[in-house]
Amino acid sequence: MKTELLLVGKTTDKHFQAGIDDYVSRINHYMPFHITVIPELKNTKSLSEEQQKTLEANQILKLTQPSDTLVLLDEHGKEYRSIEFAQWLQKKQNTARRLVLAIGGPYGFAPEVYQRADEKISLSKMTFSHQMIRLILTEQVYRACTIIRGEPYHHE
Repeated sequence: MKTELLLVGKTTDKHFQAGIDDYVSRINHYMPFHITVIPELKNTKSLSEEQQKTLEANQILKLTQPSDTLVLLDEHGKEYRSIEFAQWLQKKQNTARRLVLAIGGPYGFAPEVYQRADEKISLSKMTFSHQMIRLILTEQVYRACTIIRGEPYHHE
C-alpha cells in the first residue's frame, strides 16, 4: 500500500522539517510514504474562511483518486492509542490501494472534503499547530510501522 500525506502549506520551521524528513526516511524502510504539499493560498486577506477552505478543497480533491482511502486529521476524529493506531494502519495496508492522510489549512476542511473522506482521526484532544502536527503524525506512522514489525521502538 502506498501512503500519501497531503499538507496545505509548506512546513516553515526548519526544526520540524528536519524531524519530518527523518521520520519519512525511516517510514520508507517499511512502506512507500510520500508527502505532497499543496501551496498556500495567496492574497487570503481578501478571502473569507469559507472561500479559503473551498479553494484548498479543490486542490485536495484534485489530488485524490476515487479508489483512494482518504483520512482527514480532524479534532472530531477517532482517537487511537499507538498500538491501536498500528492495528488500524495494518488493516489499511491489507485493504487500501492508496491511503491518503490529509492535514488541512488553518480553518480545517470544506464540507465537500468531509463528504469525500472515508474516515477522520485525531491525534489528541489538545490543539497543536499545523506545523507541529505534521511531525507528530509522521512519528506516529513510524511508531506504528515498528509496532507492526515487533521492533523495540515502542515500549508498553
